[in-house]
Amino acid sequence: MIAETRAKLLASARQAFGTVGYSAASMDDFTAAAGLTRGALYHHFGDKKGLFEAVLMQIDGEMSVRLKDVSSRAPDRWQGLVDECIAYIEMALEPEIQRIVFRDGPAVLGDPSTWPNASGCVAAMTSTLSGLRQEGTLADVDPEAAARLVNGAMGYASQWIANADDPEATSQKAAEALRTMLEGLRATSSPKVY
Repeated sequence: MIAETRAKLLASARQAFGTVGYSAASMDDFTAAAGLTRGALYHHFGDKKGLFEAVLMQIDGEMSVRLKDVSSRAPDRWQGLVDECIAYIEMALEPEIQRIVFRDGPAVLGDPSTWPNASGCVAAMTSTLSGLRQEGTLADVDPEAAARLVNGAMGYASQWIANADDPEATSQKAAEALRTMLEGLRATSSPKVY
């Protein structure tokens, strides 16, 4: 019963947050749509912000599964990293992710580097980069430092795409720049003169 109540609230809130956004979403509307009361929302999530965070974390978990699938289909670990990073910023084109994760997320929950999932993202990227360094694919760079920089770049690029007047064109520019930046981390890349 508890899991069912939580699931109903999450589904109803996700629909509202994804379509009208956090500010315009009414607790009364999504509790009524779930056939529940405000008391159930307060009991399970504390408040609207707590429910929003739970929705965002649910979406983040789904994004992670999709990204792992993308990287698993690559011919090697380096291409898996590149494909996963590009897929991440391209997700900023999807309306629900765009609004909840990249527009409202920072406005409601603050700096994304402080979100509960942030340390897991950095740890996963650090592990990937450490493996690439051990196999000689990554340049001689600290994997955690590189992971934090790449994660920051992807997050900022995704917010840029989500808030752009032309998200498609912005996504293409961001993907091209990210590919170039990642290529600079490869041990086999030669330094460019500017």
